[in-house]
Amino acid sequence: MEEKDINWQPDILEDNFIKLKPLTVFDFDELYQVASDPLIWEQHPSKDRYKREVFQQYFDGGVSSKTAFIILNKPGNKIIGSTRYYDYQPEGSSIAIGFTFLSRQCWGGLYNKSCKKLLLDYAFQFVEKVYFHIGADNTRSQLAITKIGASKVAELVRGYYGQKQLHFEYLVHKKDWESK
Repeated sequence: MEEKDINWQPDILEDNFIKLKPLTVFDFDELYQVASDPLIWEQHPSKDRYKREVFQQYFDGGVSSKTAFIILNKPGNKIIGSTRYYDYQPEGSSIAIGFTFLSRQCWGGLYNKSCKKLLLDYAFQFVEKVYFHIGADNTRSQLAITKIGASKVAELVRGYYGQKQLHFEYLVHKKDWESK
């Protein structure tokens, strides 16, 4: 498959716990209901993302990326968060997964693990490496990503809407993922 043919936003990815569906402009209100909880963002580099105008930037970026998803629980079909692919590097056979958040009721492993498994399984059809960039203060996400087998490979400064902050870069190789 040629790189231009890769659809990084398939119509649906699902398992027994969640569904990932493409993020659309019509999802704003329901997704913002989840994102408006300040505790979701307390360890995040954008600590004020619970504010409507700040979340709007995040949301608009997700919609325009054409790589973002809403996360729905099953069987309730209720939006519980969002995630996306980004930074596709065909020459390096890699992509990143991030911008993920879940409602606090869904913290603790099962939903995040299902989400990352669906995204990794799909990505490894096209690339050999998947990266995750997590804020240096976000110990909750750092722990969660190591539970799925990612290894910390670098510390780097990343910018987002003019903010530059230290992030830790984690990596999962296809060969390691498939051998689990």
